[in-house]
Amino acid sequence: MIASNDYERQVEDVRIKVPWGHIAGKWWGSKSIRPILCIHGWQDNSGSFDPLILQLPDHISYLAIDLPGHGHSSRIGDGMIYSMETYFYTVMLICDHYRWEKVSLMAHSLGSVVSFFYASTFPNKCDMVIGFDTLKPYSNIFKLIQRHFSKGLQRSLDADVRNRQKQEPPSYTYEELLAKTKSGIFLQINGESAPYLLQRAVLPSATLPNKYYFARDNRLKATPIPMMAHDMLIMFAKNISSPYCFIKSSLKPKVENQEHYDEIVQIMSKNLNFEIHSVDGDHHVHLNDSAKVSGIVSTFINKYRPREIFSKL
Repeated sequence: MIASNDYERQVEDVRIKVPWGHIAGKWWGSKSIRPILCIHGWQDNSGSFDPLILQLPDHISYLAIDLPGHGHSSRIGDGMIYSMETYFYTVMLICDHYRWEKVSLMAHSLGSVVSFFYASTFPNKCDMVIGFDTLKPYSNIFKLIQRHFSKGLQRSLDADVRNRQKQEPPSYTYEELLAKTKSGIFLQINGESAPYLLQRAVLPSATLPNKYYFARDNRLKATPIPMMAHDMLIMFAKNISSPYCFIKSSLKPKVENQEHYDEIVQIMSKNLNFEIHSVDGDHHVHLNDSAKVSGIVSTFINKYRPREIFSKL
C-alpha cells in the first residue's frame, strides 16, 4: 500500500501484452473501475505521475503506463524508429486490451500531444482529457526540426546498432544519474522528484560495481518532434468535443508560434467544456510541485467523473 495524507491507495504493477512485447504500468486503485489512463512525456516514465496521483480523488482508478522503449515497457523491433503513430497505436491497443468503450486521458508533454490527437480522431471514444504544459504539436519550428533530424537520426542509428550488438550503455554512479536527470532537455527536475523517474529508468551495470545505466531505448532521442501544418491542426482542434483541461506552466521555453497557439486555444474554447489554467512552475510542475495542479485536476475529475456516477469496466 502507498499512503497519502488523506487515504491509502493500492498500486499494482501491470503488463499489457502487445505485438512487440508488453506495455508496463502501475494501476492505482480498484481494478473494477475504468481508470484514467496517464501518459508521460518524452524520455520520462509512469513515475512522473506518482506524487500527483496520491493527491487526486480516490473514487477513480489511475493506470500510469510506460510508453514503448520507456521505463519497464518493451522496445520496438530492431531497425525501427519511434514516432507519434507508435504512441497513438499503443493507446488504441490498451483500450482494446481492456475492452474500454471510452477512455479518460491525463498526460504530460509528448503524452498530451498524443491525447490531443486521440480526442480529435475518436471524439466518441474519449470522455475526458487533462493535459500538462503541451497542448498540441508545434507548427512553426523548421530550424529545430532540421537540427533534430541532422543529429538525432544518426544517434538513433548508432543506438540501434548497439542494441543489436547487446552493448551496455554508458554507466554512472547514482549521484551522476541524478545530475543528468535534472539537467536534460526540458527536464527541470528537482532533487526530490528525480527518484520517481529513476526507479523505472535505470538498471545496474553488469560489469561495473555500484554503477547504473539508463535502460530506456536510446533511439528515443531521435523520436520526431510532434509537428504539423497549422491548417491541419485547426481541423483537429475543431473535432474535439470531450471535456478538456489544459494546464500550462509559466516557465516553459517558448519554441512555437504564439499566434498559432492562440488560435488553437480560441477554437478549443468554443467547446463549453474546455478549460485552460496557468500555474507558476516549470515544464515538470506536475511532478516537481504537484500541489500546484492537484486542486485543478481534482475539481475537473469530480465534475466529469464524479464519485456518484463513476464508470465501471
